[in-house]
Formats: sequence, C-alpha cells, structure tokens
Amino acid sequence: MDDPLVWATRDSTVAYSCPGFDIVRETVELPDGTETDFDYVDEPAAVVVLALTPDDRVVVIEEWREAVDRVNRGLPAGTVEPGDDDLATAARRELEEETGYLAEELDHLTTVEPLNGLANSVHHYFVARDCRPTGVQRLDDDESIRVETTTRDDLFDALAAGELRDGRTVLCLLYHERFGDG
Repeated sequence: MDDPLVWATRDSTVAYSCPGFDIVRETVELPDGTETDFDYVDEPAAVVVLALTPDDRVVVIEEWREAVDRVNRGLPAGTVEPGDDDLATAARRELEEETGYLAEELDHLTTVEPLNGLANSVHHYFVARDCRPTGVQRLDDDESIRVETTTRDDLFDALAAGELRDGRTVLCLLYHERFGDG
C-alpha cells in the first residue's frame, strides 16, 4: 500500500493462546523508521442478532460476564465457527443456541470493527424477524443464559439510564433505529 501512514510488519508471533482468541505480538516499523512491538487480540468474526418476535418484541439475554463481574443484558451474539456455511448460518445458529428461538427471516444490518486499535475483531449485525421459541437452548459449557423478551422502548430507556452497557447491543439498537427499516 502506498500510504505514508502504513506500518511495515517485520515479524509476527502468537504470544499467548487460549480458547476463543490469541494475543499476537508483531514487530513493526513505523513510517518514521522506528521499530517497535505491537500486541493485539486475534479472534474470529462474530455475529450479533436483533431478534424480533411476530408482535415486535425483542429477544434479549442475560448472561454472566466475568470480565466485568456482573450479569449483562444484551442481544444474542457469538463466534462464527468453521462449520458455518456463511454469516447468516452463524447468526441463525447463535440465535437458536442461546435463546431457543428460530427466525423466519434474517437480514444483514451492518459490519463493524469494534476495537480496531486493540483487536482484529469483526462483528456482523443481523435483524431476525418473526422469531418464535422452540423451547430448546443449546448452550456452550461456559454459558449461563436467561432469555426474555422486551420492547425496543424498554431497551432505549435502559440505555438512557446507563443500565444497558453491552457495546454490541447498543450499537445494533442505535444503528437499526437510524438506518434500519424500523
């Protein structure tokens, strides 16, 4: 790339690996010729699903989040897995696994890089419509999730009150409100 802001990667190694992500350490050369180390989180792409029931309620989950030491209220989300045929397959799978809901219709909303100064994460946002419960959750071994439905107004009220803090959920709600189809 012929841009004066581009860094040149001289070396790259996995400094730490665990289930879900790696920490990559790169030796880079900055535009002024300085050589330095840069570490970042390397993780697979993820999907986030704004799931709407036939009566326009939003399917939300409550899940323990160890990193922030509290129960988090948000939208179903998860990692794109190697067996997923495409992003829509991943979104449908995560919705069903985490909530026990199936979507009649699924549309891509947007794609963002939520932390591109610290991680190579890519989140793909979807709107699922006519979602109906199957009654069957298939949670991962490290998940404990409570499912409920609520209104978008309730979620916006929680956001305004500082009670809805999950960044993926906030972005999805606001993006859908501004650019979605209602």
